[in-house]
Amino acid sequence: MKAIIAAAAMSVLGAAQLSAEGIEIRRNGQTPSVVGKADNFSGHAVVSPLLPPNESTRANLGQVDFAPGARTTWHTHPAGQLLIVTAGKGWVQEEGKARQDIAPGDVVWIPATVRHWHGATATSPMSHLAMTYMMDGKNVDWQEPVSDEQYQ
Repeated sequence: MKAIIAAAAMSVLGAAQLSAEGIEIRRNGQTPSVVGKADNFSGHAVVSPLLPPNESTRANLGQVDFAPGARTTWHTHPAGQLLIVTAGKGWVQEEGKARQDIAPGDVVWIPATVRHWHGATATSPMSHLAMTYMMDGKNVDWQEPVSDEQYQ
């Protein structure tokens, strides 16, 4: 009986190992960076895709580098977004609330459907990693630009 259980366990483990995904390394610079679309950003922002969504993560990861004064438009995410500030100084604002300072090492969780914007301060560039989660094949709903009055 022990031999049968051991054989069954080995069979299950072997099958799991065969169906498991392997380690994937995406080399620095493997995916070209692009200038952020004017429909989605004010000012100069560069988006560097790092990892596309897959069945395991259901999220994509990118680095966004904002020049001073650059920012996203107002937007929401159907399944949320995680930001990790890596350089510079920035701002993030949830609609109806005060703008908040963000700096290297800060981690920002933006829940699903919360209307917000983020970007560099007026005098400092800012970079962050953005992990955006997918729902029904969509990760963001872009909206109108943040006005200069709202930004200041």
